[in-house]
Amino acid sequence: MPNRSTDILFQLIKSLDKGEKRNFKLYVKPHSGNEDLKIVQLFDALDKMDEYDEALLLKKNKSILKQQLSNMKAYLYKQILSSLRLVEDKNNVDIQLHEQLDFVRILYNKGLYLQSLKVLDKLKETAKNHQQITYQLQAVIFEKKIEAMHITRSMENRAEELSKESDLINGQLSLISKLSNLALQLYGWYIKHGHARDSKDEHAIKIFFDTNLPVYNLNELSFYEKLYLYQSYCWYGFIRQDLLMYYRYTQKWVDLFEELPLMKAVEAVQYIRGLHNLISAHFNLNNYEKFNEALKVFEDFAESFNGKMNTNAHIQTFVYLHIAKINKHFLEGTFSEGLKLVAYIEEKLKEYKLHLDRHRVLVFYYKIACLYFGSGDNEKSIDYLNKIINWKVDLRTDLQCYARLLHLIAHYELGNYQLLEYLIKSVYRFMAKMNNLSTAEEAVFKFIRKSFSLSPNKLIPAFKTLKEKLEALEGNPLEGRSFMYLDIIAWLQSKIDKVPVQEVRRRRFEEGRRR
Repeated sequence: MPNRSTDILFQLIKSLDKGEKRNFKLYVKPHSGNEDLKIVQLFDALDKMDEYDEALLLKKNKSILKQQLSNMKAYLYKQILSSLRLVEDKNNVDIQLHEQLDFVRILYNKGLYLQSLKVLDKLKETAKNHQQITYQLQAVIFEKKIEAMHITRSMENRAEELSKESDLINGQLSLISKLSNLALQLYGWYIKHGHARDSKDEHAIKIFFDTNLPVYNLNELSFYEKLYLYQSYCWYGFIRQDLLMYYRYTQKWVDLFEELPLMKAVEAVQYIRGLHNLISAHFNLNNYEKFNEALKVFEDFAESFNGKMNTNAHIQTFVYLHIAKINKHFLEGTFSEGLKLVAYIEEKLKEYKLHLDRHRVLVFYYKIACLYFGSGDNEKSIDYLNKIINWKVDLRTDLQCYARLLHLIAHYELGNYQLLEYLIKSVYRFMAKMNNLSTAEEAVFKFIRKSFSLSPNKLIPAFKTLKEKLEALEGNPLEGRSFMYLDIIAWLQSKIDKVPVQEVRRRRFEEGRRR
């Protein structure tokens, strides 16, 4: 588990690049009071620390008194944010619009009402062009305030126009709220449970979706309304393992940005997530050509200004691009080649440990474990699986389950039979407790138990029998999650042919390319 400091000042300082640190010191230098010199000293001390340790901080900096530290940290935090505010990317439309609102308030307080209204007109136009509906509403509210308090214009029906404009924006915001709530709740369900585990889950998700999907007219929807609508259908299809629905709506998600390229700068991370889900849809559907096309689009975006516009976009690009690169090796059956990515990924996980959520880290550990397992290095696979197994079980219970199942199979491959008897019981109990046992997994457990007593000449026929049984289950939607997380059939074929899993996957890939 990554070591994550909870001190917000320490996290902020560690998120700064060299230019931002230099600008902070230039920002406080003109003041140069005793208090400012002390916060620079505190800044430098925290910047040098690898992990936040208050006792060590005070020990090494005698001029900083314990009773002063809390106030100093609060003042330093505010000063850093103020310095960042001055140098922040001027292409950020949120910052531009917020600045314009500040100008409106200043002009209004000066009694310059007509100037305020002119700035508001420009603000509304910019907000509308960038789909920033909340700023449109703030502008209309301010405009109504000015028109109600002061005689500024003689335009006919101005009050009625502003009322209609306000009602229209409020209607859009209401629909955006309902759709974004639905998308978020569905995604939250997936993060906690993974895919639907049984017919009960299927039914519950369907009822929830149907009940919470608001009435809408697609032709009248704004950018954000469409975005959250497509996301809702995306998660709904993915949870239910309706991969065609998942693909269709991830494509709509990405196409929405292609229709309004300006929004790639405004909502870069949403575009990145859309590309990630589109690539994942092609991966799950085994659409190799389309997978590569979408991956090329993502790689080009990663090198663009918008892909590097801020730390958040940069980190999200790293996460999703490298998940896609690992998946490419899974498709091609080049697991050993994929291991070349591991050192860089590990380095970045360490660099971004204060920023990455645990879910992303778990996904990386599982995919790296699969690379090692597929290449035949079961011991290294077990090392990464233990990182998942030893983590607190509070999200992605499906990933926890399949990590344990792969962990069991890796020990089976190593011939650790004394340990296996305990592991079979332990993993079986865990998966049953998490309501994660499908017919396919029951068959795997039964086979491993039985295999201990089989003579060598009966083992291969037993592998073949299990493979045939699982192949018959592969098309069942409620069994699909077993095959999405772990290619058990490829493993069985590797045992039958006595070759590494990656060789089976490579052969399957080449056969598919010849068709």
